[in-house]
Amino acid sequence: MPVPAQQALRRDWPQHTYVAQYFQVHTDNPQPRLIRQAVAILCDGGVIAYPTDSSYALGCRIGDKSALERIRRIRRLDTRHNFTLVCRDLSELSTYARITNADYRVLRANTPGPFTFILPATREVPRRLLDGRRNMIGVRIPDHRIVQALLTELAEPLMSVTLTLPDSELPLSDPLEIRERLEHEIDLVIDGGPCGFEPTTVIVLKDGAIEVARQGKGDVTAFVQAGP
Repeated sequence: MPVPAQQALRRDWPQHTYVAQYFQVHTDNPQPRLIRQAVAILCDGGVIAYPTDSSYALGCRIGDKSALERIRRIRRLDTRHNFTLVCRDLSELSTYARITNADYRVLRANTPGPFTFILPATREVPRRLLDGRRNMIGVRIPDHRIVQALLTELAEPLMSVTLTLPDSELPLSDPLEIRERLEHEIDLVIDGGPCGFEPTTVIVLKDGAIEVARQGKGDVTAFVQAGP
């Protein structure tokens, strides 16, 4: 008899003692106490599930190699899969991505929002996060108050990937289901209500050119009109 996908996901993992905490956070007015506790979990090496303006995501601190590997195991990702740096604002984003004046105008007009921008990386980005062939990094600034509160308290980007499990084609959107399926694999579920299933739109900005690499959530008209 075939092994159920979720059992197969866990069979070859080491035994952990994680029991995820579960925070119900107001979408419009995130409770500062819960945001501080969430950031403390991140700073202690934690992996969190959190809502964004596109879908739920898994996140950890940018320099936390152990947490990164835990996310890779959960998602069954190889080392070639690119993570996204979720940033608070353009100033923080520019620390990790090289931005020309033309790039800045595009970013300023389209952030915050459901867009991931692929840009040349700076030396501040850990090499394990880079596209080795092109030295590029994915960055984004979500339009979501819970994420903005987390990033403000953390004062650095979240290393992030969409919460899509190996046995699914779509991301998980129900925080209660996320807790049920990942309670012993992650440290915290932030319940910000149901999220959508649509991924971000991916935009490549390089050498003055604009390319829509993946169309997802968000209007791409401005990018298509501005492209080569």
